[in-house]
Amino acid sequence: MEQRAGRGLVVVSLALIVAISVADVGTGTSVHLGPLLVIAPTLTASVAGPWLTALIGALAEAALVIVSVLLGGLATTNHVAQLIALAVLSALVVFISYTRERRTRELSRVRSVAETAQRVLLRPPPRRIGPLRVAWLYLAAEDETQIGGDLLAVARADHACTRVLIGDVRGHGLASVGEASVVLGAFREGAPRYHSLPELVTAVEESVCRNLEEAADTAHDVGEHFTTAIMIDIHDEGPRAEMLNCGHPPPLLVRGGAVTALNSRQPAPPLGLCSLGVRNGGTDPFVLETGDMLLLYTDGVIEARSPAGDFYPLAERVASFPASGPDALLHHIHHDLLAHTGKRLTDDAAFLIIKRTLPRYLRRPHLTDGPPRRQPADCHRLAR
Repeated sequence: MEQRAGRGLVVVSLALIVAISVADVGTGTSVHLGPLLVIAPTLTASVAGPWLTALIGALAEAALVIVSVLLGGLATTNHVAQLIALAVLSALVVFISYTRERRTRELSRVRSVAETAQRVLLRPPPRRIGPLRVAWLYLAAEDETQIGGDLLAVARADHACTRVLIGDVRGHGLASVGEASVVLGAFREGAPRYHSLPELVTAVEESVCRNLEEAADTAHDVGEHFTTAIMIDIHDEGPRAEMLNCGHPPPLLVRGGAVTALNSRQPAPPLGLCSLGVRNGGTDPFVLETGDMLLLYTDGVIEARSPAGDFYPLAERVASFPASGPDALLHHIHHDLLAHTGKRLTDDAAFLIIKRTLPRYLRRPHLTDGPPRRQPADCHRLAR
């Protein structure tokens, strides 16, 4: 569609050259329409590159030469002035077209680098892991990037449970990517190694404190550097789950038509506040039954404002959506959030939705992926 519109404007530019030239000859020497020929290369520059713009400019200059010859010759002062003015203006339009095309190429390269970084750093969680279905979405606040300071990950432990992380580095955009990479790397390395959430969170905290100075942009941002986060263990067997909240907005438990905020009874400080020392707090257990969905998000969602200044009421909006799976719920939230903000976010926003399903060996025969599997061990028991 855009290519068709561009070709149409080029045809209009050529038609304008012919129409203006004919009108200039028809009006004689009393009215001078030659300077209007600069409209043709200007229109072309809005949809085409510098070479095509230069070609249209040259055609406009040639048309003005023909008009000048027909109206008394090229030697007259008026015609010489018109030719010089048209040449200068056409050259300026070509330069602007060249500059715009170069900036477009640079922006494409930046976006390509951002997409590559996102694929490497923020690896997409699997759509199904253990007995869980997963859906996620990342919305970067900066138009030039597709990644920022929000982070999420899902990993399997060496025992029968799934570990989930969502976090938010202070700030947004490319400047916070280094800190996000430290947290994600430590989580992915520690998830299969540690057998309790406090141990895992302590290991991630120690890694962040060791690498904070190298990863953080302390030269341009001399304030505090920290990451709010939630880590969750979801056991394969039974409805048991537990979380450890490090200063992050509480997740939402969606059960039927009810939405409940899982507020922590013993929250921990954010990651990266190394002066507070290593944490050894407990966890907050909760129940995630078959069919329940867990919605995790970053503060860029609940702090998103409408043009009138109202915050996005996430829990209220989720409760109003029809019962559905993770992908459909994510679709509803995404479109509703953009409608609320006028399609403009001022901070990075991330969503992670997890739904517990039946274990494979309990599903109906036509839904199984193979023969029944041996019941896995407890989540906190060492895998043999």
